[in-house]
Amino acid sequence: MLKGFLSAIGAYKLYEKWLWHQVKNGVKPGHIAIILDGNRRWASEQALNPWFGHEKGAEKVDELLDWCLKLGVKSITLYAFSTENFRRSKNEVEEIMRIAQEQFRKILTDERIHKNKVHVKVIGRLSLLPKDLQQLIMDVENATQDYDEHFLNLALAYGGRAEIVDAAKKIADKVYKGELSPEEIDEQVFEKYLYTSHMSKQDPDLIIRTSGEERLSGFLLWQSAYSELCFLDVYWPGFRFIDLLRAVRTFQRRTRRFGQ
Repeated sequence: MLKGFLSAIGAYKLYEKWLWHQVKNGVKPGHIAIILDGNRRWASEQALNPWFGHEKGAEKVDELLDWCLKLGVKSITLYAFSTENFRRSKNEVEEIMRIAQEQFRKILTDERIHKNKVHVKVIGRLSLLPKDLQQLIMDVENATQDYDEHFLNLALAYGGRAEIVDAAKKIADKVYKGELSPEEIDEQVFEKYLYTSHMSKQDPDLIIRTSGEERLSGFLLWQSAYSELCFLDVYWPGFRFIDLLRAVRTFQRRTRRFGQ
């Protein structure tokens, strides 16, 4: 049994090296966005409570950061919790919020964040989150606000339609106050009021969704117009470096025309 296990590890490492050799010299996506889907189904298959899946999923984000730094990816946007997710059971939502607090506390002292100058930003309707979590988010954002070598966006209490509505409200307020005229409003102006406006490159090159589902579920509706999409049949807690490499390889094999 042990021999078979070691053999499987060896095969995995060989496959990882082969994939790395294929993608290492190709064009890397500068901005990768991932819909972190399948935590609960992963837990169910292990006969565990849903929050164990969320715990494992949070741990996987730590690994993902290392992998993306290795690949030279500048920006990552992760869809972790939608506005619709508040409809889940009270116990599950409370556990997710607790896990989020733990992760933000870790980020505050994470050497990788400061060494690699990772600008951390939470996007979404933050007022819907617990007050103590809001404070932690503010602390993390303040601690990393001057960094611009890498960007890590975490979508919490996020909805793509909500983002567009919130941007429209801000623009309408500017028009009402006489600070902006309707004639000045174009795509470039609109983008300045999106949740991702702090980034020079808001649009993701590659969007990955785990769990086998093939839809965006409202994720980055404005920004995803010309993103390459990759749907992987693996639950987020089971996501591996080879899955990321496979997605990057898929991206590299596509011809991007941007509507031309």
